[in-house]
Amino acid sequence: MDIGFGAPVSGAWATPQNIAAFATAAESAGYSSLWSFQRLLIPTGSTMEPVYHSVLDPMAVLSFAAAVTNRIRLGVAIINLPFVSPAYLAKQSASLDVLCAGRHDLGLGIGWMPEEFALTGADMGRRGARAAEYVQVLQTLWSDGEASFDGEFYQVPAGTQRPLPVQPGGPPILLGGMAKPALERIGRIADGWITSSRTDLSKVGDLISVVKESAAAAGRDPEAMRFICRGVARAGEPVAGADGSRLLLSGDFEQIRADSEFLGTLGVTEVFYDLNWDPLIGSPDASPEAATARAEEILEALAPS
Repeated sequence: MDIGFGAPVSGAWATPQNIAAFATAAESAGYSSLWSFQRLLIPTGSTMEPVYHSVLDPMAVLSFAAAVTNRIRLGVAIINLPFVSPAYLAKQSASLDVLCAGRHDLGLGIGWMPEEFALTGADMGRRGARAAEYVQVLQTLWSDGEASFDGEFYQVPAGTQRPLPVQPGGPPILLGGMAKPALERIGRIADGWITSSRTDLSKVGDLISVVKESAAAAGRDPEAMRFICRGVARAGEPVAGADGSRLLLSGDFEQIRADSEFLGTLGVTEVFYDLNWDPLIGSPDASPEAATARAEEILEALAPS
């Protein structure tokens, strides 16, 4: 199983210096991937977690990291597809794939916060159907030769969009989602699934089975699917969940590493440790120096090499 790392995207540690430093440190330490995420708005009066209160653009962070790395894959988990046109994201994602020499993974979600839909002028209706067509548009624009598409929600006038991504057919498309219809859609059209920060990791094996069954029913190879876990690592004292049991990926470093191995037995193909969810690191109110020092300690302690 691969082990990745969450880039400095939110809060006190999300600085230009830290993006470069942690990207190069993660690559040197043997991490397989570096991940970012998106948040566009914190509504007034919101009780959302500190991780969401100050967030850099995910593609800008990965582009910055591309300039200082050579091997590590650069993924976004996730961009909410209703908030950006597929044509623009196809261009943005292809450009990043060119700049990083074919190391980009594109994670997409369908969004959930009404205020962000209002902010972007997006429609909350029929998001599942739009997602399936959105993926088709990306694949159309990333194909060689003249492209065209005429769907219910999106159109691609006959033409070409260049440069093409380095990866044949474009960056792998990974989808988020928790509901059964979303998991089934992933099996039909995506290259893999990305868990959310709120996923009950003790039940992830059952959710993976839904994706694999859907892939098989669609005539696709279930074993070729990728299953990527956002590892909300809580280093230190174990954290109890709603049922009183210890949350996976919480506790000392040995426990966190053992939990990652356990997730591999459930079908997870990659865990990336996302320290943005640690309030001592990803909160805008944290001490920048202390946040950076804590993140450096955790990166080194959990390094796969």
